[in-house]
Amino acid sequence: MLPMALLTEGEFGEIVAIGEREVPARRACDGRAEDMGLRVGNRVEMLANGKGPVLVKVDESRIAVSRGIAMRIVVRRS
Repeated sequence: MLPMALLTEGEFGEIVAIGEREVPARRACDGRAEDMGLRVGNRVEMLANGKGPVLVKVDESRIAVSRGIAMRIVVRRS
C-alpha cells in the first residue's frame, strides 16, 4: 500500500484509507476528498502526476487533487 500521490501515470489503485481521522484539522480535508468522490473502495486511475496537483479518474469523472490530500489517501495497486 502507498499514498495515492506515488502512483505513476496510467497506474490503477483501490482506495483503502483516507487520512488520520483523529486529527480535527485533517478530518475537514478528508471530508473534502470524500465530497469529491474519493471514498474507500473506489478504484482510481492516475492520469497526470507532475509537480503540484495530481489528476485522477474515478468512475467517469476526472478529479484534480492537491498533492497534500493525495499523500493522505492510501491505495493498493491494482
